[in-house]
Amino acid sequence: MLNFKKIELEDKEWIIPILKESVITGCHQNFGNLFAWRDINNTRVANINNFLVAKQLVNGKDVYLYPMGKGDVKPVIEEIIRSADKNLIFAGLSHDEMIELNELYPGKFIYDQVRNDFDYIYLLEKMVSLKGKKLHRKRNHISAFLRNNPVWSFETITEENKAECIEMNKKWCIESGCKDDESLMDENCATKYFFKYYDELELEGGLIRVEDKIVAYTIGEVLSNDTYVLHIEKAFKDVQGAYPMINQRFASWIKDKYPHLIYINREEDMGSEGLRKAKLSYYPDKMAIKYRAVTKKNYALHK
Repeated sequence: MLNFKKIELEDKEWIIPILKESVITGCHQNFGNLFAWRDINNTRVANINNFLVAKQLVNGKDVYLYPMGKGDVKPVIEEIIRSADKNLIFAGLSHDEMIELNELYPGKFIYDQVRNDFDYIYLLEKMVSLKGKKLHRKRNHISAFLRNNPVWSFETITEENKAECIEMNKKWCIESGCKDDESLMDENCATKYFFKYYDELELEGGLIRVEDKIVAYTIGEVLSNDTYVLHIEKAFKDVQGAYPMINQRFASWIKDKYPHLIYINREEDMGSEGLRKAKLSYYPDKMAIKYRAVTKKNYALHK
């Protein structure tokens, strides 16, 4: 029986080295996300042969993330099979992981794409320059912001201004009706963890201030050797251009600090029509397609 435990901050000491050895394909393969969403997803973790195995509770069913680590994954999957329910479910599989699982257990899983879980990935340079006809509206919104707000500044999030960001987030949540939207409530729960453990999770962020008021902020971190991931991005809707402004300014900050990075991962849309529209409006350069694998009915995985 696998020894799963609730993910805690101290688990960072063994999880992060494993993730650094892994092929990172999506935003879910990140300690910050696993930790911040732990209450919503009921995330449990175990170390099997120096592989990270994460289990979450979705609609009352155990769902496993594909094992993360380096080496022979089959013994790890065998351990999962021995301890899992008869109907084993894997989520967040990349295309390569789906191929690997099917080669290890041919014909034993049914696979389907989970559109709500696709990551939106953009060229960092594009998000800085906003060049091209497709992004002219973003440039126009930024021009309107600069025209309407002559006194503005970009700041990185620090201990000195973090409390102001938290207050801004509370106001944003009230204006956006978080209490009446389960997905926004879940995201706000994760956001509280990101702020509470900002330093411990080694997060980075930026904000836009108009005169003395914060109107937008974002939080992220380096995801892999070529990609930066944005966990949270919030702006007041009544400030025209605030969203594209924080997006572009923080992308520029990332490019200056990490000149070797190529991509920005803006995570999933979670099925939200508004998020999907917003993320598509930047014309992603690629999508991290994710699959779910479910054992075929009455098919014994382990004999």
